[in-house]
Amino acid sequence: MTRPSARLVLAPLGPWFERHRRCLPWRAADLEALHPDPYAVLVSEVMLQQTQVATVVPFFAAWMARFPNLERLAAAPEEAVLHAWQGLGYYRRARNLHAAARKIADEGWPRDRKGLQGLPGLGPYTAAAVAALAFQQPEPALDGNLFRVLARLLALEGDPRLQAPDLEAWLRPALAAHGPSRTLQGLMELGSSLCAPSRPRCESCPLVPSCEGLRQGRAETLPPPRPRPAVREEDLWLVALHCGDRWLLRTPEGRGLLAGLWRWPTVQGGVPDEAAALPPGFQASTGATWTQAYTHRREHITPIRLTTTTAPFPVAEGWEWVTAERLATLPLGRRDQRLRNLLEDSPGLMQTEALPLAGLWQELRAAAIRSDR
Repeated sequence: MTRPSARLVLAPLGPWFERHRRCLPWRAADLEALHPDPYAVLVSEVMLQQTQVATVVPFFAAWMARFPNLERLAAAPEEAVLHAWQGLGYYRRARNLHAAARKIADEGWPRDRKGLQGLPGLGPYTAAAVAALAFQQPEPALDGNLFRVLARLLALEGDPRLQAPDLEAWLRPALAAHGPSRTLQGLMELGSSLCAPSRPRCESCPLVPSCEGLRQGRAETLPPPRPRPAVREEDLWLVALHCGDRWLLRTPEGRGLLAGLWRWPTVQGGVPDEAAALPPGFQASTGATWTQAYTHRREHITPIRLTTTTAPFPVAEGWEWVTAERLATLPLGRRDQRLRNLLEDSPGLMQTEALPLAGLWQELRAAAIRSDR
């Protein structure tokens, strides 16, 4: 089936976007010119990877206040960068953004998709988005919202992601004709507002005259749902052990998703079988269990604080005792940051004698003494 011209189909999109665009802090006022601050575009696009716009907006403002330009970010130590990223999760993004800033500071800005894709952490989508939004390059950046809009607009069969090269080729002339930044942001806005996953508001859509999915009465069922991966359930105790005037933490790993982040010790949890009481001189506090969801697993986390006046015991490599003052400055992941916040909030953890935690103490002490990295 021959597809209609994207230039004609998307012609009404630009005027609609001008009237209905959200005021987002990284958007340029002039959609025809090069973006006045490509660094702001880069930061926003990296933050928006796997994070919703409403969550990103306040983090973006705080980030730009701390690192207002690329040179400030490039010169910052990694620990400061990770600390500023706290709360957004997926910390590899922060490390990649930091590395990208350093590369740009040394070599200058790449202006096309291929060059941008050579920066750390910029895959095909993010590179295309920065090329279009910052440098007015006619590069289609296809994400979930755009795939949904195009699947309905063109009544695509099957998974639209498998048709990405054809869809990019179809879109590119429209971006060149109507302006890359205006057209791409218009499609993004349409997908996040009117063309929602369920109950699309077709009556308000500027592309209704050309929407083949609506004409066929299938707009709400396109694209077909993707199978969801199996999710593994885990019960964890997240433990804050306080000996004397120090807290016990795992030191940062050099690679992987948790690289650069400090962590509280964890122990496989659930209801403990150990019936013995804690040793004399210990106090235990616990808080309400919360659930933290990841792509392939779901953690049910019970925060526990163990306190003793006993001096800190020697620990192996990979563990460290830190003061409260230093703890406040360390970069932590979202889960570990939540426990730190609970420790600062006196009602956050309540003293308890209900949990028999002697086994937990023994396991934690044994793990910290031996080198288990």
